[in-house]
Amino acid sequence: MLDLIAAIFVTTLYGAVVGVLIGVSPARAVTKLAAFTAAVAWLAVISAAAALGGLAPGALGPLPATLLPFTALLALLFGSWYFIPQIRSALLSMPLPALVAVHAGRVAGLFFLLLYWDGRLSAPFAPSAGVGDIITGALAVPLAAMLALGFEIRKLWIGLWNAFGTLDLVVAIVLGLLSAPGTPFRVFTEGPGTLVMSTLPWAFVPLDARSDLSLCSLRDCSEA
Repeated sequence: MLDLIAAIFVTTLYGAVVGVLIGVSPARAVTKLAAFTAAVAWLAVISAAAALGGLAPGALGPLPATLLPFTALLALLFGSWYFIPQIRSALLSMPLPALVAVHAGRVAGLFFLLLYWDGRLSAPFAPSAGVGDIITGALAVPLAAMLALGFEIRKLWIGLWNAFGTLDLVVAIVLGLLSAPGTPFRVFTEGPGTLVMSTLPWAFVPLDARSDLSLCSLRDCSEA
């Protein structure tokens, strides 16, 4: 049941994030259509890779296979920002409330805690990533609402929120790597580690519920 609920939630979240970011983008209609098609294709690729065992431990030798699509997505985003002026201009033109609001979905960190309590995900990764995501997502809601309503918010508060969310992402990645089964650098060896994150629907979680933070990092969401 937990897997089914997560599949519905994460798929809906992915669609919402993609829809909001593409919808508020000042890009032309044909560009938006291309971006939407690419987002659907990306979802299909991850689904196929996970279903066929391509994200399972050992698929990439000593490296966690789940790290590859996540790294590729960030590399594509940051590469586009630095080398494609049109994409950089489009991101800079996006309304700040929308960039903050998409992080509300990070309350999905609750699933990390549920998996931990179910014995399918280990500490310290699950509690740390779960609580960090919940806090980031919960704070995104009032921040986005106040920005949308025109309330004056000190740059310091948005900057602190963005910094906390970035730290949460970095810590989650590090703890995830140190907990990944089948790797020579695994430090936290108790329990199943992060094995469940290589299966559906959990393989989607680090891809759409976390990678959106890099948008704020690029845009500098402290610029309210």
